[in-house]
Amino acid sequence: MGEGTRRYRTPYPVVVSLLLTMAVFGGQTQQQQSSTQNKQTDQKTDSQKQPAAGSQTASKPDKPVLTAAPTVAGPNGQQDIQLNALMVNVPITVTDPYGRFVTGLTQANFEVYEDKVKQEIKLFSDSDAPVSIGIVFDVSGSMKSRINRSHEALQKFVDASHEDDDFFLVAFNNYAKVVKDFTTDGHGVANALTLVEPKGSTALYDAAYIAVEKVRQGRHKRKALIIISDGMDNNSRYTYSELRKIVKEADVQIYALGITDLFGSGAEEQGGEAILEEITRMTGGRAFFPTNEVDLEDAITRIALELRHQYSIGYVPQDAGHDGRYRKLRVVVNPPKGMPHLSVRCRDGYFGQKLGEPVVTR
Repeated sequence: MGEGTRRYRTPYPVVVSLLLTMAVFGGQTQQQQSSTQNKQTDQKTDSQKQPAAGSQTASKPDKPVLTAAPTVAGPNGQQDIQLNALMVNVPITVTDPYGRFVTGLTQANFEVYEDKVKQEIKLFSDSDAPVSIGIVFDVSGSMKSRINRSHEALQKFVDASHEDDDFFLVAFNNYAKVVKDFTTDGHGVANALTLVEPKGSTALYDAAYIAVEKVRQGRHKRKALIIISDGMDNNSRYTYSELRKIVKEADVQIYALGITDLFGSGAEEQGGEAILEEITRMTGGRAFFPTNEVDLEDAITRIALELRHQYSIGYVPQDAGHDGRYRKLRVVVNPPKGMPHLSVRCRDGYFGQKLGEPVVTR
């Protein structure tokens, strides 16, 4: 009982005290009951909104391809449609027989299949949207003769990127470290490597693993990693199979610039190239292995332009079974009449949501 109430207890007769108590508390009983019910309701709602303490999904979301479907803008900018379901978003690159980017296609030119079942496309975009980009840069001893070429390539990539892209930098040799956090100053990221002296072993898998987790913090919906390395690894804590697993779980496109000797490559470097090719392919990205300075400049510029010339489609899976299994994706492009055969590239698939997991929204 509060201090204000105790003032009425001892100085007055019992009857007066009882009357005062009834007067004070009688009118508040209903209000307190209502307040208590409201607090209980609020607490219940809050507990439903937040994941349980200690939950793995609360601290490390591992199904980022599933997003809460947004409101779709109508032709005049008004908010027309509200999609109240989970949506899978798929970035797509389309090229002609000469490898040139194809723009101007419409939603009607695309078909998307999940586990061989055709899906209905709910969202479509071909806008030049900014990207959150992680640079994974090799500064190990094996890159000593290639560091200048690598740094020049990174500068050219920044020059060709979207003005609103944000970047971070992971450098690695004996171990991997985030040396530059997210920033829109791409040249500042590149300049952070100006005085670096390549030395030590190569922890490529660790660096790529850290970068996949880090890029999820980016402010843009689209995420990408650029790996600049010879592809060899000899000092990582994570295994290649662990790296492949997180890459398949993540909603991120990975590109690689394989910096090898300009005059041929040995067996070890060929093994590094195969690793970079597999990691990038499964995400819908691509690996480049330039053999001269002209090819190097063309490759890094092409990566930057590809990120700016992609289509994006979204669909709600017909089979919404919450089994957490890996679902294969395939996108088909039907070119308009008179156009040649077109090539389409996207990620291999995604892991479905498990029953009881929170929806990861962005």
